Amino acid sequence: MAVCLSCLDKQREIDRLQDEVKRLKDLVRRQDRTIKEGQFGSSTPSSKIPFKQNSLEENQKKIGGARKGHKGHGRKSIDEKEADVTQDIEAPCECPHCGETLDKKGIKERSLCDLLPIKVKKVVYYLEQKRCPKCHKIISAKAPGILPKFLFSNNLISQICTQHYIFGNTLGQLAQQLDVSKGSIISALHKTAEIFKDVPEKLAEEYRMSEVKHADETTWRIDGKNGYTFLFCSDKLSIYKFRGTRAASVANDMFDGECFDGVLVVDRYNGYNKVSSRIQYCYAHLLRDVRKLLIEFPDNDEVRCFVETLSPLLKEAIQLRSSDISNIDFLEQASILRDKIIEVINSEARHPGIQHIQNIFREKSDRMYHWASDRAVPADNNLAERDLRQLVIARKISQGSQSQNGAATREILMTVLHTLRKRKKDTAEAIKKALDAYSDNSKLDLYKYLFKPDSS
Repeated sequence: MAVCLSCLDKQREIDRLQDEVKRLKDLVRRQDRTIKEGQFGSSTPSSKIPFKQNSLEENQKKIGGARKGHKGHGRKSIDEKEADVTQDIEAPCECPHCGETLDKKGIKERSLCDLLPIKVKKVVYYLEQKRCPKCHKIISAKAPGILPKFLFSNNLISQICTQHYIFGNTLGQLAQQLDVSKGSIISALHKTAEIFKDVPEKLAEEYRMSEVKHADETTWRIDGKNGYTFLFCSDKLSIYKFRGTRAASVANDMFDGECFDGVLVVDRYNGYNKVSSRIQYCYAHLLRDVRKLLIEFPDNDEVRCFVETLSPLLKEAIQLRSSDISNIDFLEQASILRDKIIEVINSEARHPGIQHIQNIFREKSDRMYHWASDRAVPADNNLAERDLRQLVIARKISQGSQSQNGAATREILMTVLHTLRKRKKDTAEAIKKALDAYSDNSKLDLYKYLFKPDSS
């Protein structure tokens, strides 16, 4: 059979052009995805996600501001009893427009909030000394509100700790703002951490006994080397561990190799697999992986159907706990929702991406549905994500700790301060009172003083 060489060349050209069209379409799709989501797709940090050039049409039609009937939280007048200062201000005697003498018409109240300049008060105490005629010992007066061999008062130390470890002000900013040496601030923080060094381990014992526990980790450089910060938290405490490794040994050390009641909420990092506790996987991470399928395979009908079916169920599972319903209604709706998720997971699928998601749920089914039987257990790990947020911001500014000693100081003080923040209204005042009490009694148990059972 004769072969037409001209037709063969044309077919080869057609095949080449079709391959080229497919390659260009894939390139355009990747570029569009990068424009919308950033360089790393759904894993792109929020700070690196490009701004949207145009919002959706339905979002443009939304009216901003509060809903109709909302009471609002605008500026409120200050009651005279709450005011620190009240002052009478006289009006001019003559009209500024025509010069006519003005008649009195009463008083108009005007309230405002002002700020006193932030300034360090430098104090010199002359401590009287006396000698005992019997034992011949020298007794000196004690300076109030300051620890032995400290340059800063307890009040100043508490403010520096709060501003640096909670609100994220850098040590350089604090040194400039307070007009004190940065080196003196660092020395004071190291000494303060030494005072509270026994508190984190006692908080760890409290953490292990919590009914619902959370854990997460993020990167943190120590002395120029790559390292990690592990966070172990509950709604009542936050414990930070700065380590040079991400190994499972960090989590194992926290749980001390023992089996504890309660549920540990984590992402799917294998470092928590050996922890002897019931585990709940974070649905927010799973939801992100499910939605990522549709981004990678936008033209696949099976993937689209799977994502559009499972995504709303996972989202509803995350939100159901905070719904304004009774516990009985919650358990009923959660049971129905769990069964729907299981039905989707057990459905037949041919696409390997769908099978991968299904296998996660099937193989780890004992870690997927604790939220459905206990309302106290969330279906997400957002509590840990929020507790790590301030540290992530600090990492972007400081690039980590400059020494092992600095990391140890941050570990102790962040644990104490962020736990106090969850239990006390005024964290700085609580630290100040603890340091004042410790200056009077160096054998004081600071854990009991700060976190006694009746704390709120």
